[in-house]
Amino acid sequence: MSRKIINPKFIKGLIIQHAIHGDSAALIARSYKVARSTVLAYIELYNKSDLVYVDILNLSPDSIAATLRPQNSVYKSAKYFTLHDLFHRYHQRLNNEATNMKSLWQEYYNHEPSGLKYSGFVEHYNMWLKEKGLSKVNYNKWQIRNIPKEDEKILRGWRLSNKRCQWERAVALLDLLEGGNITKVSREIERSEKTIRKWHAGYINKGIKYLELPRTRAIPKQIIDNISLKKERIVKLIHEAPSLHDINRTSWSLRTLTQAYDKLYNETISISSISEYVRSEKYTFKKARTVLTSPDPEYRTKLKEITNILANLKPNEKLFSIDEFGPVAIKIRGGRTYSPNDQTRTIPQLQKSKGSLICTAALELSTNQITHFYSCKKNTIEMIKLLEILIDKYTTEERIFFSWDAASWHASKKLYEKVKEVNDPEYMNKYNTPFVELAPLPSSSQFLNVIESVFSGMAKAVIHNSDYQTVDECKIAINRYFFERNQAFLEDPKRAGKKIWGKEIVKAVFKDSNNCKDPKYCR
Repeated sequence: MSRKIINPKFIKGLIIQHAIHGDSAALIARSYKVARSTVLAYIELYNKSDLVYVDILNLSPDSIAATLRPQNSVYKSAKYFTLHDLFHRYHQRLNNEATNMKSLWQEYYNHEPSGLKYSGFVEHYNMWLKEKGLSKVNYNKWQIRNIPKEDEKILRGWRLSNKRCQWERAVALLDLLEGGNITKVSREIERSEKTIRKWHAGYINKGIKYLELPRTRAIPKQIIDNISLKKERIVKLIHEAPSLHDINRTSWSLRTLTQAYDKLYNETISISSISEYVRSEKYTFKKARTVLTSPDPEYRTKLKEITNILANLKPNEKLFSIDEFGPVAIKIRGGRTYSPNDQTRTIPQLQKSKGSLICTAALELSTNQITHFYSCKKNTIEMIKLLEILIDKYTTEERIFFSWDAASWHASKKLYEKVKEVNDPEYMNKYNTPFVELAPLPSSSQFLNVIESVFSGMAKAVIHNSDYQTVDECKIAINRYFFERNQAFLEDPKRAGKKIWGKEIVKAVFKDSNNCKDPKYCR
């Protein structure tokens, strides 16, 4: 009976599904992605076996598989016995010569045209190996059988060299010495297989001298002086504005430097030469640092009000820093992580988003506790929802303060009407809620919003380097992060504001010198 041999664990599971759960063969076949005939074959073997209900549950998968898999008697043709001596000779040749099984079979078939085809020849050879207790010879025609100790010492020195040419040759030959695959070696050092075969043949025929790099020739003084002059001219150009040379740009590029040089000195110079000379003179293209500032004319007044609130906060009062994180697309994310030196992690630039989320959260500054939920949009409705959650959660407090940035939905008429409603004495007495007071930050001062620092730590911990398959999977990670953070500060409240939880970029304390929001971390 011909059937697909499957994993013992699958066999046990298959029998349990059939004998205990009563599943059909078609359902089991779909579960294990095997043919229905294979499932029926194992069910037939089970029905013919002496296995009982207790055996199915107690026996190991290997024991059940061994019971259901009858020992196959291997048919050995007459040709198998006539090839014994031939296999013995071929096995020795595989160990000692640069040959392979295909070549040996071709040699055999040329003498015996009516003999075994290649597949049968290999099958009989494998049976002979098993009978003799021998192992296969893994032949690699590009493997270097031996490298003298002196050459190996030189190659290992090259492997540590900062010269890429030496490193490439050393890695290639030492990997081939260890039996490495030439295709894998090619990918590792990013050189073609043809080049590696050239190095291999050159070393075998001519030795280590073939791989030594040629000595550089002495550069004539006239050329050195000419290069120095070009560098001086390029530096002079860099110090001048492009507009002085009739170039409509505010900064230089390699191409515009080339154009200006050609026009000014009537001498052609390539972009690659310009680039090399600029780097040799320690010039690099740098991006101006973005500094977050607030244009609010009442900046100091508003800042002083918030710091006064925090300084005079009573035990039955709470100050919340509030903001939204997102929207964040669920896709493969980049970031800094430990990785092997010879590997570069890449992510596709164009990705199909698996969804997105917005996390609305409030950070209570005196206890460092986060309250959060997920929103569909950033609007007044979500702010009202957060307000209701907080006044319901902090019913024992006398007063709570809301500190947030100057987003439009943070200062809408509808929100102020809701605040006025919850501050009505009748409402407060009826629902036992605290008095709500708003303490908005100055305009364009997200860098003062303390919760942004918490968001940055969360993003670096569970968003960067992520590849969540669903929005819910990402939410679970965020929920766990905030839960563990809250738990840590509950257990040790003295450490609140003194320890950076996870990777928050600044301490979770309100300070006018903070830069809590860094775009590269928060979004």
